[in-house]
Amino acid sequence: MKTRVIIKQRVRSFLQTLAPEPRRKLWRGLKDLAEDKGDLKQLDGNLHPFWRLRVERMRVIYEPRSIAGERHLVCFFADHRSTVYAVLEQLLVSGLVDELTD
Repeated sequence: MKTRVIIKQRVRSFLQTLAPEPRRKLWRGLKDLAEDKGDLKQLDGNLHPFWRLRVERMRVIYEPRSIAGERHLVCFFADHRSTVYAVLEQLLVSGLVDELTD
């Protein structure tokens, strides 16, 4: 099954805030994601539908989907480890995660 990585605007905006070297590393991690390469893990608790990609101190949160026989990995949120999970939990509680993943 072919895999397509979809990078949402929130992740692109985060990438633009990074210095050149971390930006390159994160882009490499996102490109490798299509081949299931990298430090990947399914999240626990309320966040169990989502997965994370770890690249150094940065995390990208994504949701796997199957659309018309194609696997889509929708990368919808990225931030540094120190804040990413707390912010994501708040977005989930407020119902805003659905807006990010669409």
